[in-house]
Order: sequence, then C-alpha cells, then structure tokens
Amino acid sequence: MKRRHIKNIFGTALMTVFLLSCTDILDEEPRSVYVPGYFDTEKGINGGITSLYAHLRYIYGQAYYYNACLTGTDEATYAQSADGNFKDMDLSGAGSLTANTSRSDVLWGAAFPNINTASGIIEKATALGMAESLISEARFFRAFDYFLLVQTFGGVPLDLGMGELKYNTTPARTSVRNTVPEVYTRAIFPDLLLAITNLPDNPRVTGSLTKNVARLYLAKAYLTYAWWLENPNNIPTYPEVTSRTDPDGHDASWYLQQAYDIATYAIDNPGPYGLLGTFYDIHVGSNDRNKEIMLYADHTQSSEYFNGGSLTYGSGGAPDNFAVWMMTWNYTEIRSGATADWSTKISSVQREASQPLGRPWTRMCPTIGVVENTFADKTTDSRYDGTFTTVFRANWPKGGTTNASAYNANNMVVYPGDAILTFLNEEPAEAIVYPAGAGNNNIGAGELPGRADFVISPRGISRLTYPGLWKLGTYRTDNGNTLGQPNAASTRPFNIAKFSEFYFIAAEAAVKGATPSAGKSALELINVIRARAGMWKWDNAGNIEKVADNSAAMVAATPAVIDINFILAERSREYYGEGYRWFDLVRTQTWADIAASYEICGSAKGDRTPVVYNRTIEPYHYLRPIPTSQFDGMQMTEEEEYNYQNPVYRDL
Repeated sequence: MKRRHIKNIFGTALMTVFLLSCTDILDEEPRSVYVPGYFDTEKGINGGITSLYAHLRYIYGQAYYYNACLTGTDEATYAQSADGNFKDMDLSGAGSLTANTSRSDVLWGAAFPNINTASGIIEKATALGMAESLISEARFFRAFDYFLLVQTFGGVPLDLGMGELKYNTTPARTSVRNTVPEVYTRAIFPDLLLAITNLPDNPRVTGSLTKNVARLYLAKAYLTYAWWLENPNNIPTYPEVTSRTDPDGHDASWYLQQAYDIATYAIDNPGPYGLLGTFYDIHVGSNDRNKEIMLYADHTQSSEYFNGGSLTYGSGGAPDNFAVWMMTWNYTEIRSGATADWSTKISSVQREASQPLGRPWTRMCPTIGVVENTFADKTTDSRYDGTFTTVFRANWPKGGTTNASAYNANNMVVYPGDAILTFLNEEPAEAIVYPAGAGNNNIGAGELPGRADFVISPRGISRLTYPGLWKLGTYRTDNGNTLGQPNAASTRPFNIAKFSEFYFIAAEAAVKGATPSAGKSALELINVIRARAGMWKWDNAGNIEKVADNSAAMVAATPAVIDINFILAERSREYYGEGYRWFDLVRTQTWADIAASYEICGSAKGDRTPVVYNRTIEPYHYLRPIPTSQFDGMQMTEEEEYNYQNPVYRDL
C-alpha cells in the first residue's frame, strides 16, 4: 500500500452565500483556502462559518457520491451509459468495489477539511469571546461530518495532527483511527448536545441551523449508535477489536429511548418547521426551501457568482448540483413521424430545463422492483406520481421545429403538449406490441390499440429506458418559451434533512423497544406520513389538477403491527432517490437481505426481457474502504498502512 498524498488540513470549501429572496443572507468574500491567521478576527470567523454551509455542495448534489448512497441498494442499479464509477458500486459482478474504486472517497475528501475548519472556528471564536450560538453552528457541522464518516467507514481519526478535536495548522503525515464509540461519545454527541443548548429556535438567516436541526441529527445518531451497539447480524466494525460497549455506560435501549424522546419532542415543538399538506408540495420546484426542509445545500439561478457554477453549462463536478442527471435517461432519442409514412422524423421530446426533463446522463436507474413493489400502490398513494416522470410530452416547438403536429403510436396524430411516451403504472390486460429493436420511435417502445402514445410497462423497464426522477428535476423561471439552459447543473437546493424524518426516527426507535408516549406509537407516527401521502393536489402523469383525499384508505391499509421492514419500505417511498437508502440499509443491517437481487431489462434498444441479477453483499461491505488518496503521503510502515485500512479491502 505505497501511496503518497499529504493530508489536507485546511478548510477548502468555497465560501459562498445563502441565496434566497430575503435580506438576511450570509454574504462573505469567496475564498478557496484558509491560512491559520484567517480565523483571528470576527470577520474571518463569520467567513469560515459561511464556508461550513458551502461545503455541503461538495457532498450533496455531487453525483458520484450520490451514486455511492444509492447504487447497489434496492432503489437503484447502473444504467446503460454507466462507467466503473457506477458498476463498481452495484456489487452485481459488473465491477469491483475496492479502495481505488469506491466513490465514498468524495465524502472522505470533503469532510475532513471541513472538520478542521470547524475546529478552528470553535477555538478561535471562543478566544475572541464570540456568541456560543454562532460557535455552535461550527459544532453542529463538525458533528455532522463525523456522523457521516463513522457510518460510512467505521472508526475515524479525531486527531488530525495537533490533538483530539484540535485545529490542525501543519501537514500531518501520520494518522490513528479512533473507535466507533469514541467518535460518537467524544465528538458527535457532545457537539450536538451543545448545539441544541445554544442554537436559536429560529434560524438567524434563512436556511441556517436551529435547535431542531441539531435535535434531528442527535436523534438519528442515537438511533444509529443503538443499532451498532446491538449488532443483531454480527456485522464487523473497525478497529476489529472494538468492544460493543458504550464508554458512558449506556446500553442500546437507553439510546433508543433518547432517540424517541428527542424526535417526539421536536414533533410537539416544531418551531418554524412542519409537514406540508401534500407530498407534491415538498418537491415541486416552485416551492423550494419550504418549511419541511430543515437543511439543504443551496444554489440559485440569479447569479453564477453565488450559485458556485455556470448557469449555462454543468461541469460534471462539485460544487455543481448534478446528481439528478445520473437518473435521467436519454429521452431525446424518442422520434415521431414528421410525415404519415415516417420517411422523415422529428425529435418530439427535446432536452429542456424543466422539472420533468433536464439533462440526460443515463448512469443510474430504478429497478423493476421499485415500480412493481416499492410503489405498488399508485392510485391512493401520491408518492409514485410525486417522485417520477412517467409521461414524456411533446415540446418540439420550443426547440425550433415548426411542425404543427406529428405522427406517433398507431400512426395517430399528436400535438405539442401531448403524451409521446408513457411508462405504464401496471401491466396492461392486452399485450403490448413491442418492435424488434429500436422501431420507428427509436427506443423500442411499444403500442397499445387506440393510444397515440408509445408505452413501456413496468416489466419492460430497462437500463436504457425508465421513469425519470421528477422530484429532483431541474426548475428554472428564466426559460421563457424556449428550452432554457438544460445543460446547466440544477440551480435548485439539494435537500438534506426533512422534518418528516422525526416521525420515522421515533417510529423506528419504538419498534426497536423504546417506550412510546400516548398518541405516538410506531403505527400512529407512520400513519401521519401515510395519511399525508394520500393527499393529492396535482397529477404529474396527467399534467392536471387532482384534488383527492385518500388519507383514510392509506391509514386503513397500514398493517396493524409494523416492523422494521415496513418502516424501511415507507422510508423508500418517502425518500426515494434522495440519497438515504444505503445508510438506512446499513444502519438496520438489512442491506444483504433487501437488496440481494433485482430485475431489469438490458441496455439494447427494444430489450424488454427482465433478467434477475444477484448481488454479492458481504458483511465487510457494510463499511466502505478508506480511499487510496488517504495513504498517499502518510509516513507509515506497510504494516501500519495495511492495518489502517478496513478489513478485506486491504488485499483488494
């Protein structure tokens, strides 16, 4: 393991601002690096705190890290245009997950500089006598990053070169990983407890931290640590000899109860947060930064300077928000007939900077099981319609094509705005007639009698053609009557934390044994979420207003006794495609059971034959490998480097 790279010890996140329609925003001079003396003034401290928020852009919306949180779970597999970045994470034999290939390296590289920045702010701001409410924002982010790291890699170093949780100002060429209990009890829990005590109830500027944001992460950390202490499936950790004993003397039950109590307290005392009336309201682009979203990595269409990236072309790298590209297939290959004999064709669905469309990369896709099983109920439950683009509509005039109409399935005439391709909710009673190969429509979509739209059924979903991820889709208000800027990265915020998760955390803790309070059993908590899922205000597939209250039916369909698997299924319906899934399956030690196999059709046009793929998910996969970049520049013996790596990955 002879790799050399000096550990980055300074905060390197680009400082930026919260970009919102209010006057109270974080406004600091952008910098790419800090020197130790920068934090000796209040201005420097304020700039550093701004950078802590900005660093979220280097993790959330970063598509390769996004892939590491989803590909290989029951939510996603690799798509037709995937390279090794995605195939390696799938664990289905198409690639190999090693320290060289794991894209969790994005997290390792982004988190430690930010942790060091936070430590510098805490030390210097305390010496300057600045308000603890401000210092606690740094405490939160240090805990936030350590929580991500410990879930992903196991024990990680608390000493970056100048002492445990100290601000490091010189290059460090050695490193020692702490144990999981040490990371939780010395770093994560103390910082979050102080943050809860000292942060304000309401954000000091739009989008900034509050007591309830800290409560959410403390409850989640307590819940995760309780699972780790319990270790029901004997999943290995690092260091291997770590005792599953809490140094503070508590057991898993204590932490479960704490998680439940904190989550339910926040539900009863929401402050400026709360559940919205419909699932659609959470995700429609015109309603971004709503009260259900507690933390986000922000972007804007109003200024490239403040957006942190081009407004016309996406770079395919951080700090751009380009995650949704990965699950957007190349719908622009759809063709309709310009003439009745199809001797000439038009691109009837063109690349547009709109929420149902956006820039296609075809790197990740949902499995057939997502459509058939996760979202089995597509009638009463609004979340399938509020998650996916299933109908692709004609927009050719926006791209300059002047045809008044075109010919589509069954040679029927279609007009701008009409459905060109539909992914059906279920298998139709009458067999779909699929072409051999690409067919006239160029993507191998089928036909049903009397329908002008081409169709693909759930069992016809392939690595090439699949529903799009509407909930994360592009939203801009500067398109006019044109296609806009579809090649730019998303200017929407990437949502990180939602108020709804308090309900899930409390329900999971209750199922695991926490004593519930009156009116807040696991069943009652989950039914609040399910009742909301039954409320409709808009039908994306039909592109029409739909006011319906199916909440009673949703509650009636909930099992009388719910278990962890039901909670995980509900979490997938609620948070599909948002980057939660790998953490959920690893926390509950259910990854190997839930995601062991999946079905999908192939990558060729017209391939509508589902194939079962089996994944090899071993216990050691529950920890990601320490990235090779960490070892570059470390002055350690080969044995020390070997032992620093997580087990099994040492020899890969």
